[in-house]
Amino acid sequence: MNMKELVEKMSKATGETKKRSEEIIKSFLDVVEGELADGGSVKLVGHFSLEVKERKARKGRNPQTGKEIHIPEKKAVKLSVGKALAEKVNPAKAIEKAIEKYSKGKKKDKKK
Repeated sequence: MNMKELVEKMSKATGETKKRSEEIIKSFLDVVEGELADGGSVKLVGHFSLEVKERKARKGRNPQTGKEIHIPEKKAVKLSVGKALAEKVNPAKAIEKAIEKYSKGKKKDKKK
């Protein structure tokens, strides 16, 4: 999904105009980018969290020439997926975990 498609879907979901939906999305992105640029993090529980991590300098290889190169240290944004989002993306896995958890509970009950 690109920005135009996101704006259209948000507009339909909220009843806002496309222009207003685009303003809201851009404002959200500005706030998130500003927080990350200041070294903070953004956590939307159940959905995802974003945080800035330091990557140390290291040696690498140019894949075309095989020559060793120096990769400088840098900051990178790390995305961690929340449980609710992970379960929506992979519902079969969530069902497996629920069955496993239920089965373990039944085994404990039988031992008593």
